[in-house]
Amino acid sequence: MFAVHFYENNIIVLTQALRNIPVVDEELRIKGRKCKVLDVSYNDNNHVHVQIEFEKIVEKSKAALELGKKKKR
Repeated sequence: MFAVHFYENNIIVLTQALRNIPVVDEELRIKGRKCKVLDVSYNDNNHVHVQIEFEKIVEKSKAALELGKKKKR
């Protein structure tokens, strides 16, 4: 078992005890969000640091939000 620490921009996102270590360019789901593994570094015998990047969230346009506000009769 390895203690895997997931980091995004030097901010710890999640720490898990895993049997399999993620591989570079692997796509994961952490906290319900898609992310991609950028770098894997072995810190100690059982500690692994994984750099990830979350997929950008695209916000809805204002026009689409205004259409939803109209009342239906």
